[in-house]
Amino acid sequence: MKLIPHIAAGLCFLLLAGCSQGPKSSFGFTLPDGDAAAGKQTFVSYMCHECHSVSGMEMPDVEFAAERQVKLGGKVDRIQTYGELVTSIINPSHKLASGYRPEDVSAEGESKMTNYNDVMTVGELIDIVAFLQAQYELKPFEPTAYDMYYYGP
Repeated sequence: MKLIPHIAAGLCFLLLAGCSQGPKSSFGFTLPDGDAAAGKQTFVSYMCHECHSVSGMEMPDVEFAAERQVKLGGKVDRIQTYGELVTSIINPSHKLASGYRPEDVSAEGESKMTNYNDVMTVGELIDIVAFLQAQYELKPFEPTAYDMYYYGP
């Protein structure tokens, strides 16, 4: 019986050791809350709507809209995290949009999205992320026949 607490402590140590907080870890990275209304204005001012549509939202007309726009927002199975949205904006080649023809979203393996890192302020970035996060809605889970069989009634 005296061995159980030592085994439990050892297992906890092994689990925590696997959670690396190395130099590229996002642990401790937090930005302040943004202003979604200001984020929409920034989204429009940087002409993001030339290449991105926002589900259920009207945007001003643009002179040169992309033939196939990357859709943002709407009902999704998994909400984009704050970190994923920030990364998509400041490092658009990190993960290219799925479900599109490669030539619609990339050129030579790099995202076609303009890199705004030298012109966009941190405040603008925070506001755009607040605006975009508000556009996503989590779909309710609807079990399939397989799910019912697997998990039981």
